[in-house]
Amino acid sequence: MTKYMRHLQSFMKNPWKTLRAKVVYDNPWMQVTHREVINPSGNESIYGVVHFKNTAIAIVPLDANNNTWLVGQYRYTLEQFSWEVPEGGSHPGEPALLAAQRELEEETGITAKSWVEIGALHPSNSITDERGVIFVAKDLTIGTPNPDDTELLEVRKIPLDEAVEMVLRGEITDALAVSALLKVKMLLDRSLV
Repeated sequence: MTKYMRHLQSFMKNPWKTLRAKVVYDNPWMQVTHREVINPSGNESIYGVVHFKNTAIAIVPLDANNNTWLVGQYRYTLEQFSWEVPEGGSHPGEPALLAAQRELEEETGITAKSWVEIGALHPSNSITDERGVIFVAKDLTIGTPNPDDTELLEVRKIPLDEAVEMVLRGEITDALAVSALLKVKMLLDRSLV
């Protein structure tokens, strides 16, 4: 093992120690804990952790001409409108693919015969343990959306290249959508999806 690899391994070990953890908020979707910790420098400190109970799901539907569908909605937390790929969450124990199929049909009315999981990510790992999974859906059948009562959605069909340009211009800022669109574009350019 090289000196560099030994050095790198020392950084890969957990330098944090949790002294106490207290749940300060809990609902069906998330839990927030206040933690008293020993940080990597050996000092006592505090840390807040947001645990999401569902796994985030993002879907990039692609037709034969590499068009995709974006979903726009007003995001209460940001107090602004947001263009995104179809997204949702898989419940604990639910396969991510089943959740992706449900969310795509619910938000866009689209069903797909071909599904490929192209990766996982952690959208904001400095404060949350949230995990996201990205899918590409192909061989599409178009239907009628049936969104949740909390969703007032605008659905837009556009070329994938235009969606990527929206990311580059800062018009799409949702972390799952940005990651999903850029990764799909790179995989398509390499004929890997």
